[in-house]
Amino acid sequence: MTATTTADELVLYECPAPHVARIVLNRPNARNAQNTQLLYDLNAAFDRAAQDDDIKVVILAASGKDFSAGHDLREDPQSRDMSRYRTVGTWCGFGCAGSEAQMAREKEVYLGFSERWRNFAKPTIAAVQGRCIAGGLMLVWPCDIIIASDDAQFLDNTVNMGVPGAEFFQHPWELGIRKAKELLFTAGWWSAAEAHRMGMVNHVIPAAELAEFTLNMARRIATQPLFALKLAKEAVNTAQDSQGRVTAMQTSFALHQLAHAHNMQLFGMLIDPSSTAAGLMKPASHAKTAES
Repeated sequence: MTATTTADELVLYECPAPHVARIVLNRPNARNAQNTQLLYDLNAAFDRAAQDDDIKVVILAASGKDFSAGHDLREDPQSRDMSRYRTVGTWCGFGCAGSEAQMAREKEVYLGFSERWRNFAKPTIAAVQGRCIAGGLMLVWPCDIIIASDDAQFLDNTVNMGVPGAEFFQHPWELGIRKAKELLFTAGWWSAAEAHRMGMVNHVIPAAELAEFTLNMARRIATQPLFALKLAKEAVNTAQDSQGRVTAMQTSFALHQLAHAHNMQLFGMLIDPSSTAAGLMKPASHAKTAES
């Protein structure tokens, strides 16, 4: 296996088997909460795999006990200065007044990156352990296959914070209409087993076997012709998009920005502090409060 790192070692890039790349979130002390640098490093790792014609399949994994606690709300404001990064989208206005800067930023690093990874040409597999919260879903839902450890638990607590869902609003396609509403309205957790039942997760595996099971699946995929894999992925993605996914995603993103603007007017911050002051819901198997 070969391994290299990106800037600050927030993301690892490995080649654990022929034709297989493994990208690893490497911020375990922060439960892989996503600051801006991590997101750009992650995008650079996907670009590296895309540009390597020897790679046929990519695994997205995470170090530590939890896959991701979501967006890093404690990020140093200076690290959010978009002039520090080479942006990949066509939007600008990151330093403008009013709602424009926030919308531009989220269109780049949240919705933009998630859509970019969803449309990544090669097959992708997410290997998820522990907690995967809000922004964490925006990393795993773009993947083609999701394999979860039996201790994995999922949450989108954004309604609790005064916004209508994570910026990559894939919920109806991942959870179904009724369950998406229930889990958003209640800010409720769902287990790996329930995610499997709803069709969001392909396999639930004992935690100790997650890495090997995922790698074996990647090896099997890597035996297929790469061009056929890319065509098959595009065909399935197009079938989903023909159901109106892209239009729904854009509408939900606009509503998300409306919620931010509303909260800024009322509270001077992007989220509603009255709902978060009481703390977030906890899954039965975890003692610590989740952080999104």
